[in-house]
Amino acid sequence: MDNTPTFDDGTAYERFMGRWSRAVGEAFLEWIRPSTGGRWLDVGCGGGAFTELVLARCSPAAACAVDPAKAQIDYAHAQPVGKRAEFRVADAEKLPFPDASFDIVASALVINFIPDRPTALLEMRRVARAGGLVAGYVWDFAGERSVMSPMRLAMQRIGAQPPPSVGAEDSTLERLDILFRQAGLANIATKPIDIRVTYPDFDDFWRAQTPSFNPLTRAIAELPHADRARIVDSVKEAVGTFDGSIAYSARANAIMARVPN
Repeated sequence: MDNTPTFDDGTAYERFMGRWSRAVGEAFLEWIRPSTGGRWLDVGCGGGAFTELVLARCSPAAACAVDPAKAQIDYAHAQPVGKRAEFRVADAEKLPFPDASFDIVASALVINFIPDRPTALLEMRRVARAGGLVAGYVWDFAGERSVMSPMRLAMQRIGAQPPPSVGAEDSTLERLDILFRQAGLANIATKPIDIRVTYPDFDDFWRAQTPSFNPLTRAIAELPHADRARIVDSVKEAVGTFDGSIAYSARANAIMARVPN
């Protein structure tokens, strides 16, 4: 089974990750405290949720965003944010910008999914000006603290093996620090960010967390009906509340650094 998500449905991705993206993005921006009036690049922008936060919170002079999935860029173009930022289809490993184009280069919930992460970090450093900020955050897949963890842990509790999380080995603070140091970045700081989200009921949670592009969705679908029912019961027991809502926390590991002068 291919364990790489395809991210080919912008609407489904927004339902899947939108509320989490905004919550963790807010906390991340509060931590890095960027100056206003900067030129921003959002690497791996998806449907534009983080770009939208940057525009709302940071008063940038300009905001550009790239993603390799055309469906995500099309989705962003169709949203209000599409009229306020420049969105392009592009790979993180080959950013279509001149050297030193941006004051801040950020990557939200993406670094672990990039096939060639060292090259991507070198590219992020290249397009940031001297003294500029390069930063990002990823879900703590290695620590099983991601948004998908309730279902992954439920699979394990019934004796089923969830598919490996792509790039989990580089989702720890220690590995992110190594990647940034190898790219020649300096003044590195790291921080875990814990976010709690509530779904009004189990059906809302299940619809959001089982998009067709997610390898975990496919793995659960291949299980016998009885096992799928046990997973549902296990998730409800683990993260359900007395009023029928679903509430739990996920952790993102964040990092920021400077391009040496």
